[in-house]
Amino acid sequence: MSTAGAAVALELEVEQTLPMPLSGSLRCGPGELVALVGPSGAGKTSMMRVLAGLMRPERARVVVGQEVWCDTAQGIFVPPQRRHVGLVFQNYALMPHLSALGNVALSLLHLPSAERAVQARRWLDHVGLTQEQQSRRPSQLSGGQQQRVAVARALAREPRLMLLDEPFSAVDQMNRQGLYRLLADLRRELSVPIVLVTHDLNEARMLADRLVVMDAGQVLQQGTPASIHNAPRNARVADLVGIHNRFEGVWLGPDETTPGLGRLRWLGSGTAEAAANTAMPVLTVRDKGRIPPGQAVSWVIPSDGVTLVGERDRSEAGDLSAQVIEARHLGEISLITLVLADAPGTPMMLTLSGAQRLDLTVGATVEVRLNLDLVHVMPRRSR
Repeated sequence: MSTAGAAVALELEVEQTLPMPLSGSLRCGPGELVALVGPSGAGKTSMMRVLAGLMRPERARVVVGQEVWCDTAQGIFVPPQRRHVGLVFQNYALMPHLSALGNVALSLLHLPSAERAVQARRWLDHVGLTQEQQSRRPSQLSGGQQQRVAVARALAREPRLMLLDEPFSAVDQMNRQGLYRLLADLRRELSVPIVLVTHDLNEARMLADRLVVMDAGQVLQQGTPASIHNAPRNARVADLVGIHNRFEGVWLGPDETTPGLGRLRWLGSGTAEAAANTAMPVLTVRDKGRIPPGQAVSWVIPSDGVTLVGERDRSEAGDLSAQVIEARHLGEISLITLVLADAPGTPMMLTLSGAQRLDLTVGATVEVRLNLDLVHVMPRRSR
């Protein structure tokens, strides 16, 4: 779901240097799920703490709907207990001496005692816990059941914003699938913005409408999972989202015969000697007109842009010879590493399925086809 052209349910802008650098913005619409991804220490949890009101930043503005929760320029800071945020943590954060029902009732202290139990049971019913499970303490529940209690407790606050901090990492795969389905149902029913923190890139791509890629406290890029994977802003983003096939090159400039295309010299080892080697392959790829001739660049190609072809089928501009230097066969897939004859010292990684993959052995010569329409070129900047 896109927020373009619609009222934005959540807006965040933050800038600070202490206690840790934090810089960037994000937007999340009603019913939309935005995932914060990045390495440990990237600032994902700090960003979530700013949203929840658990950290008071140097400069920030947080708006949910028509409510301004934080505006340091105006001296506005709504405390966490007044923000109506539903928080779900990795370790559940349940009271061990209380039943599931008692844990959810803690979020309902503003109601009369009898009403608390009724509402708590309603939310536990909603997340799929039986009457008998609702009477158990956390230690008597599975990890997936404990996380359902935590979700029910968050929902009982009637949140304007849901914050999920690694909520699925502590549960097994079977329970995780059940929690994914529960999350899908909640998105449809609640229509509130949902922010997810996760280290699992596959999970983020599967669940999120948009990704926010963070590193060292900065938002580097945000967009749909497909747009970031196919067109990372820079080499660091490519590394953070798990793009394995990233290479170095020199941008030679526009193609003289075809408008909209440009010429990219592929540097095999990325060394100065490779740069001076005019025998290195030159690829004709999309040109957005933003890179000057002679600029050192990094470039990526998604995994679905690389295929193997038979030697007799080699006929296109992106077809290259390669040798298998590593073949690891793992159940239904094989992880293959190649070295290209036309770009010495340049490993390329493939993930293959199908019976023919088992014929690939170390030392075998293969033909590789690159879909040059999917190549994405980025200026390489010195650190």
